Amino acid sequence: MDEYFMRKALEEAELAYREEEIPIGAIVVYKGEIIGRGHNKVEQDQNPLQHAELIAIKEASEAIGSWRLIDCDLYVTLEPCIMCSGALVYSRIRRVVFGAYDPKRGCCGSIMEIPQVKEFNHHVEIKGGVLKEECLEKIQRFFRELRAKKRP
Repeated sequence: MDEYFMRKALEEAELAYREEEIPIGAIVVYKGEIIGRGHNKVEQDQNPLQHAELIAIKEASEAIGSWRLIDCDLYVTLEPCIMCSGALVYSRIRRVVFGAYDPKRGCCGSIMEIPQVKEFNHHVEIKGGVLKEECLEKIQRFFRELRAKKRP
């Protein structure tokens, strides 16, 4: 089931890619149904808060009429950053499943594990590496093409 939903997150990442955004996609799943979708819109909106996870969490909260996403799982193509990891804790997401690890900014295992800090009142189960090759390739392709455009 994790691979199925990660493929849905990859579809969101493709939308970001087409909009010339870093191709990261996220979905929120509740009782087997997608209730929130998001992809990066940082450049489009010129807003550093427009990460895929935050957009998907907002949409999911609106769908169920609560900010408490206790029985929800979030799937995202790249390991969440510090900001998004905090949002996972605050929104009470049950579980985060991510594709590629982010050794420079990842806060669900690479640098630290914010959703597992024992002092927090909520802990998020973490599973990384689901379809990691496909997720990583999408991001690497984006940056290869971006670098090629900048060369004279």
